[in-house]
Amino acid sequence: QAYNCLIHFYKRDLYTIHMGDPDPIPKYHHVVPTTQVKTGDGVAVWEDSEAYQEYLGFIIAIGESVKGRKITEEITMSCCCRRLVELLTILRKNIGETPPCEMQSRYGNPAYRDWFTKLETSAETLVGDLLCTVGDEWGDAVMELVPYLVNSFGNKTRIDYGTGHEMTFVMFLCGIFKIGALKEADRTAVGMKVFGAYMTLCRDLQSTYRMEPAGSMGVWNLDDYQFVSFIWGAAQLCEKARIKPKSISDPEMAEMLCKENHFFACLAYIHKAKTGPFHEHSNQLWNISGVPMWSKVFTGLIKMYRAEVLCKFPVMQHTMFGSIFTLQKAIVKNPSIPTADVAMDRPGVPGVDSPRPGIGMGSRFPRPGIPGIDLPPPVPGITLQDIRIPPTACPMPGARVPGLVMMGQFPGPGNPTQFPGHSAQFPGPCPNTRLPAPDFQSPKPTVSLIGPTESSNP
Repeated sequence: QAYNCLIHFYKRDLYTIHMGDPDPIPKYHHVVPTTQVKTGDGVAVWEDSEAYQEYLGFIIAIGESVKGRKITEEITMSCCCRRLVELLTILRKNIGETPPCEMQSRYGNPAYRDWFTKLETSAETLVGDLLCTVGDEWGDAVMELVPYLVNSFGNKTRIDYGTGHEMTFVMFLCGIFKIGALKEADRTAVGMKVFGAYMTLCRDLQSTYRMEPAGSMGVWNLDDYQFVSFIWGAAQLCEKARIKPKSISDPEMAEMLCKENHFFACLAYIHKAKTGPFHEHSNQLWNISGVPMWSKVFTGLIKMYRAEVLCKFPVMQHTMFGSIFTLQKAIVKNPSIPTADVAMDRPGVPGVDSPRPGIGMGSRFPRPGIPGIDLPPPVPGITLQDIRIPPTACPMPGARVPGLVMMGQFPGPGNPTQFPGHSAQFPGPCPNTRLPAPDFQSPKPTVSLIGPTESSNP
């Protein structure tokens, strides 16, 4: 059971068993957090750090606690959880008091800066009131937690929002757990009610002030703004779910489930914000819809999150560290964190530097000189036939045919590790996993009358 806990709870359980200390939660010497990842080499320090283990351990712990649960169901909430929801409600009311300005540009309504100024002005009071309601011993933690709250809703100068800001809010919640203000019994309420209120606020900010996606990779992104919301939404569906991942591209299903599930709430927002075929504007999600089980989606998204967000310098250069989250080297590794199915040296991790069109400047691959498609330079002994490329974002007329997905993060019938005789590092042709039909075809029923099983087909 300790393996499913936060990494600091995991260590606490081991310490309690061997040393008999009933309350080994550390006492922090709180400081104002600062950005400490200054170069690309600093990302490797982050990946080996205690904070990395604790952050991913927190995401997994919340994911385990929300399995089979719905956002709309009654959940026991502690005083601290209720105050967190009230805090987010206050910030949402400030949007109504700060209406957007008339503007012609596509992104960046300057009224957002006025809303952000109100946040900066009231943040210390809001966090102070939050911690004082659960005990006076956490008063010193206000100075360290306030910067995480302030930076959880976007950038005041650029008027943008992305996965880095979402990560900052998750660190804010994790920090409250680490100092002891939130208890283990609060995990479900935090994952359902508190994070649900945060997502509602963020979507209002994005739509009201036309916030630009921060660091978006366009069609190759999982989503323009969120990632953790998809992870916890997939965790919800790992148990008691009557729907399957092939329902991902169905707008009616997303609208029906958006109030109950984080994953489908994100999908409903995508369907409202974007037009055109789903497999074109959300190619990665369309690919994921070919995965047979939600448990595979959950673990696969965590691997993808590690590869596409947590090891990217443009994200980590803005992440703050202090006494609660430190870059000290981790003493133990969290055994709950899923690892890649095929071990290989960086930068050849699937999903990190994917062979996809339009590799960005942040990629570690040099930009090749192949006309039409920017692919990584050839690797000795590897041919293009050994590399599966997702369907293009804009297929040629008459070529809109469901593509083939071969994603190492999402094990399934097409995972090469399940078929003996293939190369461990770069597998050859494997049985194909055919994706669901594109959304311009008549949708088939996606609701199963019986619960899913581990052996059920997509």
